[in-house]
Order: sequence, then structure tokens, then C-alpha cells
Amino acid sequence: MEKIKILLADDHDMVRMGLKTYLMLEEQFHIIAEAANGREVLDWLEQSNEHEMPDLILMDMMMPVMNGVEATRLVLQNYPQMKIVILTSFLEDELVVEAIEAGAVSYILKTVSAEELIYALQGASRGMPVMTGDISQALTRGIRQRSTVQNEASQLTVREREVLMLIAEGMSNKEIAEELHISIKTVKTHVSNLLMKCELEDRTQLAIYAHRKGWVSQH
Repeated sequence: MEKIKILLADDHDMVRMGLKTYLMLEEQFHIIAEAANGREVLDWLEQSNEHEMPDLILMDMMMPVMNGVEATRLVLQNYPQMKIVILTSFLEDELVVEAIEAGAVSYILKTVSAEELIYALQGASRGMPVMTGDISQALTRGIRQRSTVQNEASQLTVREREVLMLIAEGMSNKEIAEELHISIKTVKTHVSNLLMKCELEDRTQLAIYAHRKGWVSQH
């Protein structure tokens, strides 16, 4: 039986050592390389020939230099057939969604049993997603939350969105009027409409609201 070639990516030496030691006990796996961050993963792949390439990457989420989500996205842009499994300590709805959107086959926690890890790696090598119940629930919640944000954002007009972004940047009504080439009275009207639609009491709450919803980056 041909072994599954794995690249381990984790910024903690002890974690990598533990994973490598355990997986090497399984005849079906072969650890061909290690990396301490996403950048090292990309560098290793770029320097390798076709015969040295791993079948899958076991990728940590939170790493310095380049995190697991960004690395997953970039790896799959260049090597679309690569299989990536995210192995992390973080169970956050948005992180799960981001990892799956980036192209990871599976997202599993470091608290899984050895048997569950092996099963996930076996599945990933065949392109089969493997997720525990808590991960599936987090993914569902994350997608639902994004849908809610998109619905809320769609209720705002283009001009209201522009005013909200400028409020979030700390601009006064006068500065917003000058930026958008509209009257201060019109700005005040937009602010009033925003407060009503977002069900908030003042512009400070509007600024915080915009940041929490992640709308600021859309400006």
C-alpha cells in the first residue's frame, strides 16, 4: 500500500514532534517535511519537485508570519489538487467558515482522539471532509451569521453605507459632508436613518457596530 505523504505545519516544536512521532507509528503515513508557519509551507512546496510533493498538509490555524487560513488559500491557488486539514485549538464560528472557504478539506480540533485524527487524514487523502459535531455546528452558525450580516447590510443605501464607514473612521458631520460633497443637513438625515435602521442611540454606537460587523473593510 502506497503511503500518504504528509507535511506538518505548526509553530510549536513539541506539537510537531508529538504528531510526527505518533503518525510515524502508522504504516500508512509518511512525514516528509515540517514547517513552523504558512510561509515555510509555501517555500518548501516551491522548492520541491513533483515526486517530493506531499499528498496532504496538516496545518495549524494560528501561526506567526502567515496563518493557516492564508497559507491554505495560497497553497491551493498554486497546487489545487493539494489536500489540507486544519488542526487547531480554536473553535470559533468565523474561523471555521474562513478555513473551509479557503479550501481546507477538514477542520479538526487538537482535542480529538488519535483514532479521529487518523480517520480525518485518511478521509482527506481521498478528498472526503471529516468534521466532528461541534465543528459542523460552528460552520452552520458561522454561515448563518454571515447571511444575517449581509441581509442587514443590504437594508442600507449606498450613501448610508458611505456615511457609516466615515463615521467609523471618526469623521464629524462637517467632515463627512465635505468628503461626500453633500450638505451637513443631508448628513444628519443619513445619520438619523442609520440610527433607526441599526436600532442604535448615537454615532459612537454606529462606529462600534460597523467595526463589529466587519463592514469597515468594505469601504
